Amino acid sequence: MACTVFTIANQKGGVGKTTTAINLAAAFAEQKIHTLVVDLDPQANATSALGIEKQEGKSLYGPLRGEGSVFEMLTPTAWPHLALIPAEVDLAAIEIELAQQENYLLRLRSVLEPLRASGGYRAIIIDCPPSLGMLSMNSLAAADQLLIALQCEYMALEGLGQILKVVDRLKNAGINPALEVGGVIMTMYDSRINLAKQVVDEVKQHLPEKIFKTLIPRTVRLSEAPSFGKPIFAYDPTGAGSTAYRALSHEIIKRFGLKGSGA
Repeated sequence: MACTVFTIANQKGGVGKTTTAINLAAAFAEQKIHTLVVDLDPQANATSALGIEKQEGKSLYGPLRGEGSVFEMLTPTAWPHLALIPAEVDLAAIEIELAQQENYLLRLRSVLEPLRASGGYRAIIIDCPPSLGMLSMNSLAAADQLLIALQCEYMALEGLGQILKVVDRLKNAGINPALEVGGVIMTMYDSRINLAKQVVDEVKQHLPEKIFKTLIPRTVRLSEAPSFGKPIFAYDPTGAGSTAYRALSHEIIKRFGLKGSGA
């Protein structure tokens, strides 16, 4: 079956991007969908949130430079059907080095192509740095679907407009004409705050077909889980965060026809 590459991007930090990447991946894996998380952030938050120690030489730094195979970087996690390509601090250097290469925006796409063709994964989820630098642009050029994690606060709407413009530029320039905005995930939602509801309503008004119905709540448990190296399902299996990410995964599986690949 075909592999769908999702990138979870937002140039703003602290919007629940990494939390969404690992918990969505874990929710897919729970449903026996073979899933790979690609940690593209030099801070390696997705790596540590899945309980994996940083290992020298296991990030995509080498393959992006044309050294070594992407398959050498695959790292199993404690959860069946879920694998990881870790990040480490050397990825910070590739931001500068990529700019000096030919087809520098397409390096990640070519690195991931053998993985896509292998049939080993039904979903690849890329977690990007909190910026629209070289790594994030490469992830957009490599993805089929962009999932935008958007915090329920006023300034988030400004960031949404910026990233949508970037997508249009990449498509119009022929870098990735097939890239689609797969959906907007509203994170850190607090039903007690009027502004949160207003932001959700505004996104619904502008992108009614794109916003997911599931709202990811602001919970202490979701914030704590990464420090224990666990997805929310392992840390707080019956809590509000687990319930929300399971519901979101069902929406995404249905929207993109992911079900039934990994039993």
